[in-house]
Amino acid sequence: MAEIEIRTFSPDDADGVISVILPIQREEFGIDITADAQPDLRVIPDFYQSGKGQFWVAVKDGAIVGTVGLKDIGNNQAALRKMFVAVEVRGREHGVATRLLEALLAHARDVGVTDIFLGTTDKFVAAHRFYEKNGFSEIASQGLPRTFPRMAVDSKFYRRTI
Repeated sequence: MAEIEIRTFSPDDADGVISVILPIQREEFGIDITADAQPDLRVIPDFYQSGKGQFWVAVKDGAIVGTVGLKDIGNNQAALRKMFVAVEVRGREHGVATRLLEALLAHARDVGVTDIFLGTTDKFVAAHRFYEKNGFSEIASQGLPRTFPRMAVDSKFYRRTI
């Protein structure tokens, strides 16, 4: 079995990131969205890799198979965004989602982030279970910081204190 590497995003990864995220959103979950509707994906270094933020990719055989971003939203708070894992490497046996989240949480601790927030859709039921199992608690949208970058499709929100 090929080893899966978790590392920080580099500009050469841009197309690979989009090639993982878009099919999951569009084909698997039927969300009518384009890359152009997600401008953050074209400016990952500026959008995520600034302040206390960062962006990670999971790489298998030279191809990106997973992503997660941490967006600095000020006040030692951050938003978890763009957590996607390709279907062929999902599940406990691969541990890609867990390893991506571990990298994000270790970074958050290292840079002094105290709270991580995330928004997701009602459709991502497996993701809800994953986040809850990993210490995230569901919160009402009113509990989000004013600086949280809310997406139109988000309907469920979570918080984890570090």
